[in-house]
Amino acid sequence: MTVLDARALNRATLARQLLLARSDLPALDAVTHLCGLQAQEPQEPFVGLWSRLSAFGPATLSDLLAEGRVVRTHLMRRTVHLLTAEDILAWRSRHEAMLRQKVLATYRQELEGIDLDELAAAGREVLSDDEPRTMSEVARALGDRWPDVWPRALGELVIAALLPVAQLPPRGLWRTKAGARYRLLSSWLGREVDPPASDGDDPVGRALVWRYLAAFGPAATADVRAWSGVAGLPAAVNALREELVVFRDERGRELLDLPDGPRPDADTPAPVRFLPAFDNAILGYHDRGRIIDDEHRGLSVAGARVVLVDGRVSATWTVQADAVTITPLRRFSRDERAAVVEEGQEVALFLSDKESDRAQVVAS
Repeated sequence: MTVLDARALNRATLARQLLLARSDLPALDAVTHLCGLQAQEPQEPFVGLWSRLSAFGPATLSDLLAEGRVVRTHLMRRTVHLLTAEDILAWRSRHEAMLRQKVLATYRQELEGIDLDELAAAGREVLSDDEPRTMSEVARALGDRWPDVWPRALGELVIAALLPVAQLPPRGLWRTKAGARYRLLSSWLGREVDPPASDGDDPVGRALVWRYLAAFGPAATADVRAWSGVAGLPAAVNALREELVVFRDERGRELLDLPDGPRPDADTPAPVRFLPAFDNAILGYHDRGRIIDDEHRGLSVAGARVVLVDGRVSATWTVQADAVTITPLRRFSRDERAAVVEEGQEVALFLSDKESDRAQVVAS
């Protein structure tokens, strides 16, 4: 069985994540291919798409959000993602048990004994007038019926788990600051989410595994679970197994992949790329060693923006007064430093609407 070392996995990841070469895909198609974008920080997806697409303008993503073709909502791992309307409608029911479990695990004592169906019905009634509401407003509206429950726990259970909702624009639009306000997905998109399969079949689970491998493979089943947060996918993996190819990593783990998935040569040059906070290229795996060293793994959950050099996390970056500052995590060669500064200047131009190209590398 073919063994794929960390460098081979790195190049495959970069290719799947549109980071080995910028893609000509339209923004909507890129969001589809990537299975959504991590988006708890509202402005970060703009950097994520800019780093991946050859002709991306931020107004494009803003328009997709305003039109409801892309939606901000809680889904994978109960974190906020940008997903296409088609994907959230198809996938939401399959994630519901996980969403409930995660909220209940967080607020176990506060929510003990609550009838979830009763609370879901009450929450739906509150939101049925199509008036956008914050999570706190929803919790206050329910407070008379559940006066002894901490409002934060009550609101989060309704908004992040029990009801399919969308975070509405202007939150998430380019260069816009706005609080999170919610409407039912069925109201915002004009269609109910797809119900779960009634015959015990799991077509959505199979679609999730297939789509994940297209965007993240080759990968282990533990990686699929780490990305989605969904525990019940082994049966979907087994149903697809005859259609997949199998590799091993250097530790002997089984890696699954699509037969025609791109697996570039390990020596393929990788350009410098600036990634936003919480980028899926890092968070989409249980074993992140293909792209980030263990000693820096904490950066991936701390919200640090990172720079890929030769395909690996090699620096962090920040922006202040339209200037990009890069802090290396290792020593750069002269050529690497020049390439990082050059790409940093392009990031500065993008973020400042072409008003500044200031970028500098500073001592760590």
